[in-house]
Amino acid sequence: MTDGFEWPGAAAAAEPEQLDPAAAPLPAYGSGSLADLLPTLAAGQGVPGCTAAIGELAPADRNCVFLVDGLGWEQIRAHPDEAPFLTSLLGTSRGGTGRPLTAGFPSTTATSLASVGTGTVPAAHGLLGYTVRDPAKDVLMNQLRWKPWTDPHAWQPHPTVFAAALAAGVHTAQVSAPSFESTPLTKVALSGGTYRGKLAGEDRMDAAAEELAAGDRSLVYTYYSEVDSNGHRFGVDSDAWRGQLAYVDRLAQRLAESLPPRSALYVTADHGMIDIPFDEESRIDFDEDWALRAGVALLGGEGRARHVYAVPGAAADVLAVWRDVLGDRFWVAGRDEAVAAGWFGPPDSVDERTYGRIGDVVAAACADVVVTASEREPRESVMVGMHGSMTPVEQLVPLLEVRT
Repeated sequence: MTDGFEWPGAAAAAEPEQLDPAAAPLPAYGSGSLADLLPTLAAGQGVPGCTAAIGELAPADRNCVFLVDGLGWEQIRAHPDEAPFLTSLLGTSRGGTGRPLTAGFPSTTATSLASVGTGTVPAAHGLLGYTVRDPAKDVLMNQLRWKPWTDPHAWQPHPTVFAAALAAGVHTAQVSAPSFESTPLTKVALSGGTYRGKLAGEDRMDAAAEELAAGDRSLVYTYYSEVDSNGHRFGVDSDAWRGQLAYVDRLAQRLAESLPPRSALYVTADHGMIDIPFDEESRIDFDEDWALRAGVALLGGEGRARHVYAVPGAAADVLAVWRDVLGDRFWVAGRDEAVAAGWFGPPDSVDERTYGRIGDVVAAACADVVVTASEREPRESVMVGMHGSMTPVEQLVPLLEVRT
């Protein structure tokens, strides 16, 4: 700190250039995002009310989506030795274009799974981050763990694509961990039809193939989470993460080789991941930064995608400070600015139910940096791998295809 003193002859330091929130790379809502996937598949099966937004995908009577938590497009491309089967399918992505899909914003599990299952953008389904404010209670709501409890169907009232497909006579099923069957997130995002709880990955693949064959028209979803959890704990450059990738590669091949006739398998993900160094420049601790804390009532979201809720009357000042401190490394927007820019979907998708869940300030990381909160979020703050923002490594996800 110089207290206004300037060394004789010293040149004034150039002000860092602030990032323009309107220039953030938006998800491909309406043409190539996770929210467009199931409606496209269901439309090809003749389900009323579903639109084939991803025009590159050919219809199939039996569709299976294998979603690998945390396995982004760039992670597959960077690890051909660990994932030879998935690598061999890169050219099939998005109907043979060799291009990825995008997650929505934030690129995080609760948001993405709700987009996949309901076929709606985050602004519509309302699961707008890892944690968001519940305007009715003025507390943070963790949408992955569903704490504090709130009525799931009041929080997310849109029906799932699975329910619509089931009503149209399509055999529908979800195959995942037994512990997920009764969770609120499953109920509001992925319910409809048969739930098969299987612990082992191999058993999930076999059950998914069985469910595909169970109907002349079938829509089946299966899920694997350990790539993401190992990335968070050890990082995407760790031996543990690479081992999980190799295991998923074998699972995908097992399922591909078990598909019944007239089937299409799509391997995708909810987000990618980036490792963040453990240094002060890369990890900014909100709980130790008086400037970022000033005027803030609640800190939501996660390290790379923050919802910042101001005390009444302080929103403009909080926005100015967050832009001043972080604006060269984060896209920092006010609530209305983020909505108008389409971060969460088309602006008219935001309604009274979801508007108040968005932060007065929304900050999305561009550089390799996070805003942690060591006291409020001790577990999350020590994670190695992170995600949530709109950078390609987090936002781009595969749509690898195998057909019979």
